[in-house]
Amino acid sequence: MWEGLDAVDWVTLSHNYGSAEDVPELLRRCAEPDPDDAVDAAFELLNRLFHQGGWICSAAPAALPFLLRLAESPTVPLPSRREVLELLWRLAAEAGRVAERFLEPGWQPAWEHALPRVFLLLTDPVPEIRRDAAHLLGVCDSPGELVLPALMRCWQAETDPAARLDVVLALGRAVNRQPAGPQATEVMELLRGLLDAPEAQTRLAAVHALAAAAPHLPVQRVDLLLEAVRDPSVELWRHTSSVDAGVQGVHNWTAALFTGPSPVFTLGLLKDHPDVDQRVGALAQAGGLLAQWRSVSVDLLPFLAARLGDPATEVRFRAAELLACLGPAAVAHADKVAVLLDDTAARDTRKRQTVSEAAVWALARMDDPRCVSGLIELTRGSRSGFATGSAAYPITTGLHHVVLPSLTEVLTCLPDYAELLLPAIVEQLDAVTDDHALKGMCRVIEAWGAVAKAAVPQLLGLLEDDRTWAAAANALAGIGTAGYGARDLLSARSSSGEAGAEVAAWACWKVSGEPEPVLEALGHAAAQGSIPRPFLRMLADLGPYAAHYADQLRVMAADSEPWTRIEAAHALWATTGDTETSVPAMTSVVRGLAKGTYLPVMLPAVRYLAQIGHATRPAAQLLRAVPTRDQRLRSNGGWRGFTQDEAIRAALEELFAACD
Repeated sequence: MWEGLDAVDWVTLSHNYGSAEDVPELLRRCAEPDPDDAVDAAFELLNRLFHQGGWICSAAPAALPFLLRLAESPTVPLPSRREVLELLWRLAAEAGRVAERFLEPGWQPAWEHALPRVFLLLTDPVPEIRRDAAHLLGVCDSPGELVLPALMRCWQAETDPAARLDVVLALGRAVNRQPAGPQATEVMELLRGLLDAPEAQTRLAAVHALAAAAPHLPVQRVDLLLEAVRDPSVELWRHTSSVDAGVQGVHNWTAALFTGPSPVFTLGLLKDHPDVDQRVGALAQAGGLLAQWRSVSVDLLPFLAARLGDPATEVRFRAAELLACLGPAAVAHADKVAVLLDDTAARDTRKRQTVSEAAVWALARMDDPRCVSGLIELTRGSRSGFATGSAAYPITTGLHHVVLPSLTEVLTCLPDYAELLLPAIVEQLDAVTDDHALKGMCRVIEAWGAVAKAAVPQLLGLLEDDRTWAAAANALAGIGTAGYGARDLLSARSSSGEAGAEVAAWACWKVSGEPEPVLEALGHAAAQGSIPRPFLRMLADLGPYAAHYADQLRVMAADSEPWTRIEAAHALWATTGDTETSVPAMTSVVRGLAKGTYLPVMLPAVRYLAQIGHATRPAAQLLRAVPTRDQRLRSNGGWRGFTQDEAIRAALEELFAACD
C-alpha cells in the first residue's frame, strides 16, 4: 500500500498548517487496525489537506494515490475509509470551484489519472463505499462524458436503496456537465422516468436531479415532494452520502428548490403529522420562510397558532417563539399564547428554555400586559432560559435561529409597563452581585428614561462604588432631570481625571442642564486629535453649546467609516444646523437600502434624516419605494432580523412624514 510513499519529498510540500512532512505518518495511521485511531488520523488529514477549503494545496495531489489505496482496501477500518472518501470528495468539489491561482497545478492530472480507480469503487462490496463513490463522482468537476457511463452501469447493478439515491443525484449533477448528445439524452430520459418510480424517495431524488435543468419542476411536482418528505421512508436519506440527514435536513434540502415568497411547500409541511420530527421540521421551514419574506405571515400565522396546543414541548416552544418574532403582526393570537404562561415544560437544550418563557417573550413583542407578571418573576428569579447577553446570529437562507433574547433586551422594549416592572428592577439593584446583570438593569433604566425615576436612590448608591458608577451614570443620564440629586457625585467623578470622566460629565449635563463639565471633558478628548466616536452623540446632545467643534465635525462627516460619518454629520447638524454637509453624508450611508441591502448603521442614519426634516427630501425620494419590498430588511438572523425590519420600516415612515 505504501510503495512510493517515502519517495515523495513531503517536506517541500505544504498544507493548511505548513509543511506536509506529517502526511506520511497520518496516512499510515489511517490503515491501523484500531478504528478509533485510524479515523482520528483520517480526520487530521482532512483538516490539514482541506480544512475550510478555498484552495488545493501542493500536498493534495501527492497524497491522492495513497488516499485512494486507503479507500480501496478492505483491511482498512470502514470509518477510516469513509473519512478518506469524504476528504476526496471535498477536494474534488473544491477543485472545481476555486480560481486557477488557488489550484495546485498538479491536481488536475493527478485526478484524471485516479478517476478509473474511483469508478471501481462503485463496485465495492461495501454499500457505504459505493454511496461515497457515487457522491464523489457527482460533485467532482470531471466532464459528464467521462463519469456518466460508470454511473449508468452502477444504476443498473445497484441494489442498495440508499446507494441508488446517491447514484440518481450523481447522475443529475454529472449530466449538467455534459453537452447535449445521445448520452445526455439517455440520462435525462432515465431521470424523467424516475419521477414515476414506485419508491417515494426515488421520485424525490429525481426531482432534485432534474431541478437544475428544469427549475419549474419543483413547483409543478410539489405534491410529489410533500408526499416523499412526509413519508416514513424519508429516513432512508440518513444513510446516503449526498444528503446524510434525517427529516429536518431533508426538509431544508428540498425547500431550497423553491425561490421567492412561495409558502405552498411549507404550508403542506405544516399540516398535521403524527411524527414529532415532522412537526418540528415544518416549523423550522416556516421560520426560515418568515425570516426572509413578510407577505407569507398571512398564510402561515393560523398554522403557527394551531401548534401552540401541540403535545410536544419543542413544537409548542417553536410556535410561540415564531409568534414572538412576528410580534405586532401576531396580536390576534395573543389569547392562545397567554394560555402557555403556566407551561413550564422545558426544551431538551443546554439552556432548558421553557414554553412559558417563549410565551412571555411573545406577549412582550405583542405589547400585551399579560407578559408583566412573568417578567417580574424572571427578574427576581435565579434561573432563566433567556440569553445572558446580547447576541447576533448570521443570516442563513432558509434557516431561522430559534433563540430567546436576553431579559435586558425584553425589558428595554417595554417602557409602557415601567411602573409595574420597576420595583423588581430596583430590588435587583440592591441585591444583585453579578456585574453583568447589574449593568443590564442599568441599561433598562436608561432606555426607560424619566418613567424610571423611582430608581434614583439606588443609582445614587451605585455612583459611590468604583465598580458600578459608570453604569449608574448612564442610567441617570437616561432618567434626566429627575436625577438631579446625583449632580454633585457626577460632577466629582467628571473632574476626577479617572477613566470615563466624560461619561460622568455627560450624565451631569443630563441631570442638571449645566453644559460646562461635559464641554470641558470633551475638550480634553478632542484636543488629542479626532473626536472619539463615542463622544459624537454627546456633542449632538449638547446642541449649540458645542458649535465650536463644527470644523472637526465637518472633517469627520467625510470619514470612510460609516458609523463615524453619520454620527459626525448628525452632531454637525445638531450643533450648527448645517444641512449642506450633514444630509449628503447621511444619505451616502443609506443608498444601499434603496436596493434592499440593510446594515445596522442605516437605522440611526434614517432616524437622523427624519429629525432634520424637509432638507432631506432627496434622501426620502431615494428611499420611497423601500417599504414596498417584501424581503425583510435585516443584517441578522433569529428574532433580531424581525425587529430590525420593523425598526427600519418605522424609521422610513417617520422620514417620509417629516418630508411631506
